[in-house]
Parts: sequence; structure tokens; C-alpha cells
Amino acid sequence: MNNRPRHRFEIRPLSPEEGGGYLMTFPELPGCLADGETIEQAVENGAEAEAAWLKASAQWEKPGPKKLVARLPLSLHHDLTVKARQEGVSLNTLIVSLLNRGLERRL
Repeated sequence: MNNRPRHRFEIRPLSPEEGGGYLMTFPELPGCLADGETIEQAVENGAEAEAAWLKASAQWEKPGPKKLVARLPLSLHHDLTVKARQEGVSLNTLIVSLLNRGLERRL
């Protein structure tokens, strides 16, 4: 195997009705998938599919911050606001920081 995907992926065997071999999908890259007769071939094809997906998505994604609107329970909003004041940061900065920390723990 020369290429190895950078994003998390899942591989499952395909039934004979599906054509056999293996299917590789990327949960974090919607619509990005590949297949192969062997696991190794599916991974190599997956690396190529991932690169193509990332290249295509770069063409339509705008750089810079994105906006997220979320409805929070009043008690959670209050607790986050208090914590942001204690930390001396904005509510937005605190939420982004907490999300980032949680994401890093999962990766």
C-alpha cells in the first residue's frame, strides 16, 4: 500500500449480490467512498477517493470562520456565560474552546 487515507474510515465486506469485495466509507466526508476486491485495494482506492473529495470540497468551501446557531437550555446558557466571565473570554470563544477540547479527546 502506497497511499493511506488521512481521515477515519470504515471498511465492510460487500455481499455477492453487491458485487463482492470490500467497501470503504469515510464518516466525516459525506459521499466519499471506494471499493476494491481486497482490503488493501479498497484502502488504496479510498486514499485516491479521499484526495479527490478534499480537492473538490476545497473548491466550494469558503475560507474563514463558519456561523453556528444553536438553541441551548437556559440553565446551560447561564452556566456557560458564568464560566466565560470567570475565564475572561466571550461566550463564543469559550464554546469553541470546549468543543475543540472535546473533539481532540475523540481523535
